[in-house]
Amino acid sequence: MHTDAASDRTPSPEWYGARSDLRDGTAGPDAGRERNVLLRSIPAESYARLAPHLEPMQLEPKFVIWEPHAPIEWVYFPRTCVLSLLVPLAEDKPVEAATVGCEGFAGVPVVLDAGSAASRCIAQVPGESMRLRASVLREAAEEDRVLRRALLRYAQALYEQTSQSVACNSRHDINERCARWLLMTHDRVGGAEFRLTHEFLAMMMGVRRASVTVAEGMLQQAGLIRVSRGRVAVVDRVGLEASCCECYRIVKDRYDRLLNGGPS
Repeated sequence: MHTDAASDRTPSPEWYGARSDLRDGTAGPDAGRERNVLLRSIPAESYARLAPHLEPMQLEPKFVIWEPHAPIEWVYFPRTCVLSLLVPLAEDKPVEAATVGCEGFAGVPVVLDAGSAASRCIAQVPGESMRLRASVLREAAEEDRVLRRALLRYAQALYEQTSQSVACNSRHDINERCARWLLMTHDRVGGAEFRLTHEFLAMMMGVRRASVTVAEGMLQQAGLIRVSRGRVAVVDRVGLEASCCECYRIVKDRYDRLLNGGPS
């Protein structure tokens, strides 16, 4: 996806492959206003089942969605915020395992009948989200086969994102990894500029803050981004994509395939 980074536009409904005409040519009654593309993708009947229970929320950075091993009582469908799934470590800072934005939802363990997770889920970038009681989603998924299939396909996409991140963190240099994380965040926030501190980016990447400072400095020197007081602006989107490793495109292509209803 090549966009003009200078424009401050909302992601299109086709972002990461989600279409409002998925499977049966229908969409939810508020699909024209719905900014979460997974909700946009489900049929009108499925959306109508969830709509009365969806609650809008404005999330601030570090807002806790759930704690490790605690019951997940709410699932979140981000619109403009970005959420992080963090793996806690006993003697070190947590490391991010996956990012969740407007393409999907936070609460996959609920759909998989787990009820809790070993990870911690928090807001990474502030913004708007819809939340839904876990019990409502679980019941709806049990009764609605099409909805359940859409949720499970997203669960597979999230699993593949996590798997690719493990490979990326093991093999690629920090500048490439930094570019990938910035691109993933830029995809989800709907604007050229977003709030992201060195401290948080270091936690996302599992490196020291000083390493992030150097990596961002090199990307800024190349004219690809602009960093100022905990905020990052993407100046050259095409150049940033050229600077990252192949993992960004691999993950995006997998999301396109799974969320578009391609082969399982």
